[in-house]
Amino acid sequence: MKMWNKKFLAAAVALSAMTGQVYAAETAYTGGEADELMPTYSLGEVVVTATRTKKKDIDVPAATTVITAEDIKQSGASNAADVLSQVDSFVYKSFGPNGAAMGAMTNEVNLRGIKGGALVLMNGNPIAWRGKYNLDQIPASSIERIEIVKGNGSVLYGSEAVSGVVNIITKKKGTNEVHVGFGNYGQRSYGVSVGDERFSFYYNYDKWGRRDGLNYANASTARFRGETRLDVSDIIRQNVGLSYQVNPRLNFLFGYYETEGKYTREVSQARGGTLGLRVGDIIQSRKYETKQYITQLNYQDADWKGSLFYNTGNLAYEGPTYITTSWQRRNSWYHTREKNSSYGMDVQRTWKMSPKSTAILGFDLVHEMYAALPTSASTRNERYSRNNWGAFGQWEQRFDEKNTGIFGLRGTWTTGAARSQNYSNLSASGQWLHKLNRENSLYLNISQSFVMPTFAQMYNDNAAQLPSPNLRPQKGINYEIGWKQNHDGHTWKAAIFHLRVKDNIMPHVDDLSNPVRYYTNEEMRNVGVELSNEIQGANGFSYNWGVTWQNPMTKNTENNLGWVRTFGKVQLTGGVNYHKGKWTSALTASYLADRVQTPNSKPAFRSKPYLLTTWNTAYAPDEHSEISLRIDNVLNRDDTTGHSGTKYYVAPINYLLSYNYRF
Repeated sequence: MKMWNKKFLAAAVALSAMTGQVYAAETAYTGGEADELMPTYSLGEVVVTATRTKKKDIDVPAATTVITAEDIKQSGASNAADVLSQVDSFVYKSFGPNGAAMGAMTNEVNLRGIKGGALVLMNGNPIAWRGKYNLDQIPASSIERIEIVKGNGSVLYGSEAVSGVVNIITKKKGTNEVHVGFGNYGQRSYGVSVGDERFSFYYNYDKWGRRDGLNYANASTARFRGETRLDVSDIIRQNVGLSYQVNPRLNFLFGYYETEGKYTREVSQARGGTLGLRVGDIIQSRKYETKQYITQLNYQDADWKGSLFYNTGNLAYEGPTYITTSWQRRNSWYHTREKNSSYGMDVQRTWKMSPKSTAILGFDLVHEMYAALPTSASTRNERYSRNNWGAFGQWEQRFDEKNTGIFGLRGTWTTGAARSQNYSNLSASGQWLHKLNRENSLYLNISQSFVMPTFAQMYNDNAAQLPSPNLRPQKGINYEIGWKQNHDGHTWKAAIFHLRVKDNIMPHVDDLSNPVRYYTNEEMRNVGVELSNEIQGANGFSYNWGVTWQNPMTKNTENNLGWVRTFGKVQLTGGVNYHKGKWTSALTASYLADRVQTPNSKPAFRSKPYLLTTWNTAYAPDEHSEISLRIDNVLNRDDTTGHSGTKYYVAPINYLLSYNYRF
């Protein structure tokens, strides 16, 4: 399996930050010539994802966030989802600890009020399966940095980038170390990595023993009156990855991610009914497995950037059913499997037309495949595929010392789709940067987006979902103005945005007695304000905080509910970091308030705020050893991070004590 990707976008960023070598295409900085003389410590982070060219963060006309490997290490995050859950305007949603995905119900991170609205890339390459991302599968130890660009990215990166782009850039330089960790709830963590300047390999194994009370559901019918409880156990996550730098311009990467979890629903309270159920009776049991392979081959020189990539993912879940959703006794076996694959290429050419002008032209192709496979309980055997083509261009023009414009255009079309359901679209973007001085900038960003419905949304047909073959692509437009300042150890960022999506793809349920969902097109809108500050303090301390106010809403016409709010209105994020001598410590928090739960077929109702907290402390007695303690849910809150009518509770306070040895 070989995949060739635009990872040089990522490689450029990683090498820029860590080794000072940048393989990204050069482009003129948007300030004056004096910018070239600025000391590096005052420039802020270098960003590539936003424009596909190397730029100082303050010169990027978009809301951006860069999270380095050192930031990730200090936070104690164990995977990519942990990292993003603490970022401004990201709303975190979990179904279970340790990435315990219930089949296609993966843990999610949503940006600016849109479910699944962000395009997730690894080293510049798409890694989605059926339009979803299980970010718990990507270990934090393998991440060099994460670049986040809010406010759309479809013109440069194609479908799915409605609310932004997340580019997870993996490490290419190997380290020689081993780690072992133990914690409560049966937590275990083991890992090893080896490598040198050109080669790296890692393997990680994480396990969570048992978590009871993940979800509770009440029932009041003639057959059963009472309550059921969902428990999860034997949650296993494994990661294997290798990277090889063939030469300074060519890099190969392979990754394998696997998760497994066992879910059991049983009677927790019995108050009556004709079935005669008692506390402890099993309703159903399921074992869920996900497996994903990612392969990339990336090339980049001063002018060209090219990649080939191949992704494939498998879902399988099975187990006995003793009581059906309509409360009837039935001993049956549930078993379903599906496979999602994509492979493609991305080619980009950059021209430095003049000292003030840069042009980019590119082409990309992705071939998607979706298969519902036969099992011991089903004879279903269906396969769908299509080709997604894209051609894009971007022109950057620096008009004077203070003003720079960036203009982009993308054509997208599909061929070979089932039932001849092919789509086409033309998207445009315009960005303007005004430098107030070397440390302050203002920007304006207007961009369009285009998202095609997934095969799983259109054709999946099982006990929980009906097919929706006539879905339309969703189209959006983002308006944003912002301000950035990098001065005296403070990095300020502010943005005002308005996002509107036509034909937003949403799930719906009509019959609550037999809740089978299907997908339909609705309208979606959001308006919001973001403000954040990163502070480099004294005596080893640093701080960050952010506040977001927004009002995400969806127009529910399928059930005649009108405009209903989704997610929460007010979000506060922040952290305190300490690093001095042999000690490192970080306390981070994300608070989401003025929340609502939004069932598919009922009006939204208010829900209590969530407060996600993590404390990580590490002590390094020498250059080879490090002992760390990570504590999640420090306040031991009984929170739910979902926003549908079903509540999945986060794990109680839990800890993991780890030892790391570098050789």
